[in-house]
Amino acid sequence: MNELTGDPFIKPGHMKKRFILLLSLFVFFLPATLLAQQDSASRGKEQFKLGVYYNSGLNYYGRTDSLRSTGFFPMAELWFDQHFYINAAPVFVNNAVSHFEYAGTVATAGYMFRNAKWAGNAYLVKPFYQDNSQLVQSALKAQAAASFSKLTKYLDLTFGGDIKYSDKFDFGATAGLSHLFRFQTQDNLVIVINPSVNINAGTQQFTKKSYKYILPGIPQEVTEQVREFNILSYEMLMPMVFAKGKFQLIMIPAYVIPQNLIKITNQPDLSERGREMFYITVGAKVSF
Repeated sequence: MNELTGDPFIKPGHMKKRFILLLSLFVFFLPATLLAQQDSASRGKEQFKLGVYYNSGLNYYGRTDSLRSTGFFPMAELWFDQHFYINAAPVFVNNAVSHFEYAGTVATAGYMFRNAKWAGNAYLVKPFYQDNSQLVQSALKAQAAASFSKLTKYLDLTFGGDIKYSDKFDFGATAGLSHLFRFQTQDNLVIVINPSVNINAGTQQFTKKSYKYILPGIPQEVTEQVREFNILSYEMLMPMVFAKGKFQLIMIPAYVIPQNLIKITNQPDLSERGREMFYITVGAKVSF
């Protein structure tokens, strides 16, 4: 017999940090990728951008906290040219207990490219979190990631991976299919829509207890740390960007289906909370 206990993956503080990281990266990189190199006049020039965003349902691949929090954050971006950038985003969490509580700031530095056949993005992330009792010591300290897309006439294929470091290393991978639609009106309003379907996978770490009989009728408890690489979720997205001049309006409705939720048999209150859910991210951004 065996049971699962003490999963560090689902500690409230650890989950909160994952929400913060995933939210900020999700909102920034999709619009940036959709509109990358659209404006040839800005190539080779420094550009500063300010944005503000709202997320209706913070989740980590469909895993949610018990309060089903929402998120709000401003973001500042500095592009040194059309490829290299840095950005920072303070994140505020809102729920029935905390009203727009400051949770931490995520800083990112990266390199992005796009041509007729390929698009890609490689980046490093450093989170800075509030030093309080809600945040466990196994906080996410850094992340390195990269993604590449093969661009074709009918479908774009995206694949990528990441390494997260807290008290241990976690590894993630993603694959997706998408198709980009771009329209431009006579008054120079650019509309970009990119329906996508993604599969997300990653490592899960937990403690496993089992009982072995060293002598007839005398069980001995054996505890071991287990790491498994599993599919974490399936997700459908409909990123939309409306751009005119230096202003962008961003909407990203999404539907996520979590997979491989960890069940802790003797502590049901600590089992991962996950469910199929619809959520939306909306925001606006201006360039200077």
